[in-house]
This record gives sequence, structure tokens and C-alpha cells, in this order.
Amino acid sequence: MLEYEFMRNAFYAIMIVTPLFGLVGTMIVNNKMAFFSDALGHSAITGIAVGAILGVSNPTVSMIIFAIIFALLLNQIKDLKISSRDTIISVFSSTAIAIGLVILSQNGNFSKFSNYLIGDILSIVPQEVYTILAIAIGVFIFWLLYFNKILAISVNTTLAKSKKIPVKFLDNVFVVMIAIIVMIAIKWVGILIINSLLILPAAASRNISKNMREYHFWSIVFSLLSGILGLVISFYQKIATGPTIVIVSAVIFFGTYLLRKNSED
Repeated sequence: MLEYEFMRNAFYAIMIVTPLFGLVGTMIVNNKMAFFSDALGHSAITGIAVGAILGVSNPTVSMIIFAIIFALLLNQIKDLKISSRDTIISVFSSTAIAIGLVILSQNGNFSKFSNYLIGDILSIVPQEVYTILAIAIGVFIFWLLYFNKILAISVNTTLAKSKKIPVKFLDNVFVVMIAIIVMIAIKWVGILIINSLLILPAAASRNISKNMREYHFWSIVFSLLSGILGLVISFYQKIATGPTIVIVSAVIFFGTYLLRKNSED
């Protein structure tokens, strides 16, 4: 399999991006942000559309810029003290998707970007692998420096504020970080399933973990395992890589869920 250069590039990308997803996914699951990250992922369509209108040659650039703005907006909505904030997020997300689809459907332009829906990790090139690596290093450094403060915010915002932790600033940095990671990976993973790769490994890890250290460790392991197995299976079965990785992640999730249920019984 690794005799082919495109498979080696895909393998290197999997080895970098899946641990990154596993790490960030833990806090998304812990903060109950699955709906938030799903809306963010779907906003990529609008980002592509805006880029097409402005004549941006690289859709990823327009996706990242729009996603950052959209993430900060959703973060403001998330903090509203209302019972229907999920509904409001859904309205914003649905509207953004609809606007993007309408723009891209003009003159049959949508077909040019349809590959973003399911992604194609086999199309990755070495320069993009280096980009992912640079982002991963930045995220891991951020995690080492600020994880305790982010965890404190997720556990008790009021207590975090009393400890002089910059709650709003770190919260905004976190959602911007998610936006960048998601938009960079969408080209290879796909808009339709990007959220699954963020949520499933972390959710599976939560099923069996007894503390935060185990939670992070198993999330990264499950994410990495899903990526490698999904890539290998998709290569030999000649099927789409992204959906295959998600299926493997789902199998791991249900396996850990049953393991937890049996241990509780």
C-alpha cells in the first residue's frame, strides 16, 4: 500500500490529523459542543461560496476566514442565557448552508465543489502535510500551556473567573482553533462526516475512561486506530476513505459502550 506516493502522503496525514482530532474532540464532547462543531463544519459550504464570489483562488482560505467569523458568532449565541440556544444555532447554521448552496448552484458551479462533501484524503500533497503538521504542533503547544485553564472553564465558569482565568478570551481562542482544524481537514475528510471524526473517538474514550488522563489517551488511540484501519480497508476494498474511518470509529464506540454496560452490570 505504501509503495504509492499518494498513499504515503495520506498515511502521514492520518498519523498527524487523527491524534489532533482525538485531542480536541475530548473537550468538544466534555463541553457538549457536538451541535456547535457540526454547525461549524457545515458552514464550510458558505465559506466556499463567499470565496467564489470574491474570486479567491484557494477555497480553503475563504473557508477558514468565514469559519472563524462564524465560530465567534456561534460562540456569542452559545453564551446567551436562553433555553432555545440550540434552536438559534440551528437557524444560523441552516441559513448559512442554504445561502452557500444557492450561491454555488448558480450557473452549475456546485459540481466544482461537490468533492468537499465527502472529501478525498488520497489527493493530499506533501505541502499540505507540512501545513497540518505545523497546525498540530501549534495546537499541542496551546494544549500544554492552557489545558488546565480550559478544563477549569468547562467544569465551572464562575470559579474560573474567580481564579482570574480569561474565560472569554480562551473560549474564543478554542473555537477559532476548532474552526481552523475543521476547515483544513474538510478537503480530505468531507463536510458530511467531519463532525463524526471529532466526536466518535472522544465519546468512545469517555465510555471506558476513569480520569482525564485516560480520557485523552484513549481518545487519541481510538482516533489514530480508526484512521489507520479506515485507510487500509478503503485501499484494499476500493471505497471512500473518510466514511470508512467513521464506520471504524462507530464500531469502536459501540464496542466501548457495550464494554461499559457489561462492567456496570
